[in-house]
Amino acid sequence: MKIWIAGASGMLGSELASKLSSHDLLLTGRSDLDISNENAVLNFCKQNKPDTVINSAAFTNVDACETEKEVAWRVNAWGCRNLALACNTVGTRLVNISTDYVFEGDGSRPYHEFDIANGGQTVYGQTKFAGEQFIRQLCPNHLIVRVAWLYGPNGKNFVNTMLSLAAKNLSEIKVVNDQIGNPTSTAAVANLIDNLLNTDYRGIVHGTCEGSATWYDFAKAIFELSGVPQNVIPCTSKEFVHPAPRPRNSRLEKRVIRLLRLQSMPEWKEELANYLRTSI
Repeated sequence: MKIWIAGASGMLGSELASKLSSHDLLLTGRSDLDISNENAVLNFCKQNKPDTVINSAAFTNVDACETEKEVAWRVNAWGCRNLALACNTVGTRLVNISTDYVFEGDGSRPYHEFDIANGGQTVYGQTKFAGEQFIRQLCPNHLIVRVAWLYGPNGKNFVNTMLSLAAKNLSEIKVVNDQIGNPTSTAAVANLIDNLLNTDYRGIVHGTCEGSATWYDFAKAIFELSGVPQNVIPCTSKEFVHPAPRPRNSRLEKRVIRLLRLQSMPEWKEELANYLRTSI
């Protein structure tokens, strides 16, 4: 299969490039091809005729999106539009990476794929949701894979941040304990996408690890599993004010994975232990 991975230099994109290395891969980063350029995207698709396009390119700095709105809309929304139009023109399947931020994040249970999203409370969530809408309207042959609380070896993430703070020999680290989600490795998502490519399913799939934790729980597990003695203090979201509000509930239910009878996503703590053992 010929697969174009847009955003191949990012944390998830690089993981996908490794996982799917047995395929004929076309790898582009921001400096190679700007997905917000409609003509460039269409010409690339026409010239290379990929069987599948995986879009892992995104402006993911949720706080920066609040001030750099134009960039967020061009990359996260308009970029998806351009890819959808090009894929539909060439007859290519489009796999797009999305986020839990498309939901309000104030629900009392995990969100499943058939819950109604509206873009949430942030520019990041609104632009990613707009990208989803463009894809659903313009490219019927699509997969939208929503992920959350992602970490991996090739990018800035919570696991590496916690371990870097511990290396400074701080007496304590305060971590938010009133936001809950599914800590998820890029390896688990890449494996899911590999499995999904062997199906003809079209629509939305939630792709986070099983089980849930607060950021405090996540931090405690990082230090326990890595054997790092670090005092972690739980705190509230009010003690860490950000330009973009964080969802209190980022949990995603994997209903479609069960309906498709695909391999279940791994349990988050087991996956974290594997990551710390093999990647740190």
